[in-house]
Amino acid sequence: MSRLPLNLETIASPPFDENTYIVWLDGRSDCLIIDPGFLPDDIVALVESRALTPVAILNTHGHADHIAGNATMKNRWPDCPLVIGAGDAPKLTDPVLNLSAGFGYKLLSPPADRVLRDGDAFSAAGFDLEVREIPGHSIGHVVFIWKAASPSVVFGGDVLFAGSIGRTDFPDGDFDQLAAGIRRHLYTLPDATMVLPGHGPATTVGQEKRGNSFVRGV
Repeated sequence: MSRLPLNLETIASPPFDENTYIVWLDGRSDCLIIDPGFLPDDIVALVESRALTPVAILNTHGHADHIAGNATMKNRWPDCPLVIGAGDAPKLTDPVLNLSAGFGYKLLSPPADRVLRDGDAFSAAGFDLEVREIPGHSIGHVVFIWKAASPSVVFGGDVLFAGSIGRTDFPDGDFDQLAAGIRRHLYTLPDATMVLPGHGPATTVGQEKRGNSFVRGV
């Protein structure tokens, strides 16, 4: 399989060092914005500096640090659809569910334009993405898998980190669900598959199968 040229920019926003990804393919000016966080003006500036046009805003889940920039994105690009897993769509407009209320403020996102479920396909900006639900950190968490790349790429949100996993002590968290989902949907991918997580550095499926002390490959 030939390699598809992926252009990737990452903006890590405080206070949780949440990774926002802007991705596009060579020769194209349309892009995806994945999990816009607490630095929305920086995201807009970067997109405009590259003369890109967002065609989808993808949320892996509905926690505040991953949706904080949604309103700014929709204000700047109102025709750009906001996309999230069906199980986490209620978090967008509920500060208790998205956990912002617990930190003393009320973060509201625009509602979803489209919701996704396990096994759905989502295509935009030249990316054909496979959608997999992996609950455990958040009940409706989804990951986006781009299998056309060589190696494959996972936009993974807060499921699997380099040497760690997403927290499971939130109200709808569940360690057993998270571990099972990682083993079923991620550890069955080729070892070279790149995982771009919601926090921290990129990793690979093979590295985590061998060395992740929370969820080892079996």
